[in-house]
Amino acid sequence: MEHASVTLKKGEGRAFKAGGPWIYDNEIASILGSFQDGDLVTVHDFDGYCLGRGFINSHSKIRIRMMTRKKDQEIDEAFLRMRLKNAWEYRKRTVDTDSCRLVFGEADFLPGFVVDKFSDVLAVQSLALGIDRMKETLVRILKEILAEDGIFIRGVYERSDAKEREKEGLERHKGFLGEAFDTQVEIRENGVRYLVDVKDGQKTGFFLDQKYNRLALQKLCRDARVLDCFTHTGSFALNAGLAGAREVLGVDASEQGVEQARKNAELNHMEDRVQFLCADVFDLLPELEKKGERYDVVVLDPPAFTKSRSSVKNAVKGYREINMRGMKLVRDGGFLATCSCSHFMTYELFTKTLHQAAGSVHKRLRQVEYRTQAPDHPILWAADESYYLKFYIFQVCEEK
Repeated sequence: MEHASVTLKKGEGRAFKAGGPWIYDNEIASILGSFQDGDLVTVHDFDGYCLGRGFINSHSKIRIRMMTRKKDQEIDEAFLRMRLKNAWEYRKRTVDTDSCRLVFGEADFLPGFVVDKFSDVLAVQSLALGIDRMKETLVRILKEILAEDGIFIRGVYERSDAKEREKEGLERHKGFLGEAFDTQVEIRENGVRYLVDVKDGQKTGFFLDQKYNRLALQKLCRDARVLDCFTHTGSFALNAGLAGAREVLGVDASEQGVEQARKNAELNHMEDRVQFLCADVFDLLPELEKKGERYDVVVLDPPAFTKSRSSVKNAVKGYREINMRGMKLVRDGGFLATCSCSHFMTYELFTKTLHQAAGSVHKRLRQVEYRTQAPDHPILWAADESYYLKFYIFQVCEEK
């Protein structure tokens, strides 16, 4: 089949040539041949050199999402099987695969396609038009690959309800891919059991990217008094409980999240030591400080305060305030775990913001460790958006 041919302007496509996955609308000089949005096109540099093939979408600023850098590569079932097999083999080498992210979009060279495995259930998210047309095929192949290793998937649920789809001219959508099934799934991670709601939980139901950061926190929590802010469904709080914390309070503004967190505490027989409160963290922290409350460990895992470049300034204020409040609640010599999950909040900017927060409240920070997302969310160099999670553990010391 003859693909339409796209030619770049001279000097453009720099991000792609450096290893990035995208061609932007303003980098294109001309398009020869007819196409429909979502079709595969062949991309050439200004001098005719072939740069590969990808999906085009005239609704999106990301005009072409590249699938291959080889000019003769057919994007057929064999190609998709190779991509998915590579993704699975990589997970088997790098993480506990009982629950993990199987496919991480551009970082697995399958742009806009995300799959999370929760025990024997898959949660699928499709964020780009071209890949959306292939999702059934991709899911079928993925199930076949897992079955080869004796892993049988009892159900697949689609969570393509993210706002990003609108930028692609796609409607937001969620529902079963195939047979209906019970969407409450029990998983085990780091020795903690959780009920994951793949239908109504945030994103795909559970944040797998913090898996090894939660584990890193465990060693600091024995006999500790712990405050877990933005607890979602209780994951950091329960890791603290498992590690032998004497008292844990998890806080979240979502009643649904807190309800699920309480169920998870019961599931792990920790409800006596791990309590949850539905409250706005920004309001609660000053109240706790006023009461003179102090904690051995404080965890700050807020949602992304910024999803665009334009709102970074306000996000910095939010991160600075929440970290100042958090630091004040850590007893002298205690620990603060703090993170940002927005790729617009760069490592440099986040680090600078924490430095300012510490200075403002006269605390000295001793870095225990710096971490990023778990390896099942690989960071593809030159694809900046794949590096989003920044996670610090500090010892917080009084200035004296």
